[in-house]
Amino acid sequence: MIKLTGYIDVPADRVEAVSKALPRHVALTRAEPGCLSFDVTPDVSVPGRFQVAELFTDQKAFDAHQTRTKSSEWATVTADIPRTYQIEDLTE
Repeated sequence: MIKLTGYIDVPADRVEAVSKALPRHVALTRAEPGCLSFDVTPDVSVPGRFQVAELFTDQKAFDAHQTRTKSSEWATVTADIPRTYQIEDLTE
């Protein structure tokens, strides 16, 4: 299994657009083959920060997700926003 955790820090002037695009991004990702869980939630203590937690069955499913999102509305809305992620292979 591949686990991604971390956060995305959204500038104040883009929070509304990111929040509006988020439900579709979550729904599309959760529908992907191999997605076991996918959550993006606002951080209660840091304005504009969204906590991210993803779990995929394997590297192939994770890679397919990464490929799909590169050409998605989510990629456009969140372009150039810094992300801080850790990726772990839980099968090792």
